[in-house]
Amino acid sequence: MALAVLCAGSLMIIIDQTIVTVALPSIKSALGFSESGLAWVVNAYTVPFGGLLLLAGRLGDLLGRKRMFVSGMVIFTGASLVCGLAGTVPMLIGARFVQGIGGAMSSAVLLGIIVPLFPLRADRAKALGMFSFVQSAGGALGSLLGGVLTQAISWHWIFFINVPIGTMTVGAAIWLLAADRGAGLAAGADAVGGVLVTGGLMLAVYSIVEVSRYGLLSAHTLRSGALAIVLLAGFVVREATAAKPLLPLRTFRSRNVSSANGVQALLVAGLFGFMFITVLYLRQSVQYDPLETGLAMVPVAIAIGAVSLLLSARLNTRFGERPVLLAGLAPIAAGLVLLGRAPADAVFVVDVLPAMLLIGAGFGMAMPALMALGMSGATAEDSGLASGLFSTSQQVGGALGLAVLVTLAAARTGQAKAGGLATIPALTSGYHVAFLGAAATAVAALIIAAIALKRPRALDQCGPADAAETGQTRTASRS
Repeated sequence: MALAVLCAGSLMIIIDQTIVTVALPSIKSALGFSESGLAWVVNAYTVPFGGLLLLAGRLGDLLGRKRMFVSGMVIFTGASLVCGLAGTVPMLIGARFVQGIGGAMSSAVLLGIIVPLFPLRADRAKALGMFSFVQSAGGALGSLLGGVLTQAISWHWIFFINVPIGTMTVGAAIWLLAADRGAGLAAGADAVGGVLVTGGLMLAVYSIVEVSRYGLLSAHTLRSGALAIVLLAGFVVREATAAKPLLPLRTFRSRNVSSANGVQALLVAGLFGFMFITVLYLRQSVQYDPLETGLAMVPVAIAIGAVSLLLSARLNTRFGERPVLLAGLAPIAAGLVLLGRAPADAVFVVDVLPAMLLIGAGFGMAMPALMALGMSGATAEDSGLASGLFSTSQQVGGALGLAVLVTLAAARTGQAKAGGLATIPALTSGYHVAFLGAAATAVAALIIAAIALKRPRALDQCGPADAAETGQTRTASRS
């Protein structure tokens, strides 16, 4: 029941990142957004969300992960109500920023709560399969829900729907989640480190999301990106020398944890790009309406659910996380390559559906295994930090991948138009380049996973209860 509550909160936050995309044209006409200003309906959420994940994860260890989750859900739900009521541009942008803060607070500690709940490896694999389904399929469900609500009622309801769900989640979390006191601020209340890491990450995310406006190599991007690097380097130096660091650097010493976060960044870069570019391709090239576009994304969610809920736990328990991760990355790359060849007059069942099923099945295999590897080095004291780190690599990787892929698509479309192609063929050629770029990130993730990740020792793959059971079995055998 506790897992269901955590998954409900996560699903609401994940859906909110994609449900807005389908409604952007309606929001623009209703509130009078400019073309450049419209991007901030998304960016105002993304910047604080990506920037605060690492800090929120560590504060969960210090103040209590349940307290952090519930507080974040309260903030997110309240801000969603304000978003739905927004009648002006500043009101919506401000409420989206607060939404991002609440979303980061809740999301950062999710894995840190889930992993200790399931000490037995088989149970933990099932739990991570469920959570992975929510994380991976939520984007596709968001596209469908956004199309239905926007077309059937109005764009306001893409935010209003969070209010009853969030309220029930908060009540259930207070009742079902076990209280944890945390280590206390005295164990790591490094205010300087907190300012450096939060400022650096928020500036890094801002630099990434503004690439589509200013350009990848523009002076604006290079300046803000360089400042972000300086702040993050200062944070590393601070944490290496602080008596009680906010974020202990020992977490990064685990080869599997560090490599899994790198693979995660690349994998999610492809996933975010796939979700966003596919919506644009279906809307602008194939000429689907919002509802048709949402329905077209459903097979991805079904494939992810079928594999992550029914197969991933058994595969991870039987073969180990590393082989399953490698087996999942290959169909993702293959599916993205197929989309890179889909025509503007696509027949959905022939040109799009096979690719979506491959991508969905691949993510259903890869994500639970990757989550287990990403949390494999976490201790009870810093599981919130490990969870926040994993979520940060997900968010930063997704934002960077999306910015690069959108830039590639726009550049290719511009070249095609300059060469005399009509609008729809030119757009389609740009989307093809973006899909192939996303496939390249999946291939890079596959290479890194094959080279850098190692299979954990048998005892490392089980929780404390597994270890106890193993010891009892061996003692009985000797007797």
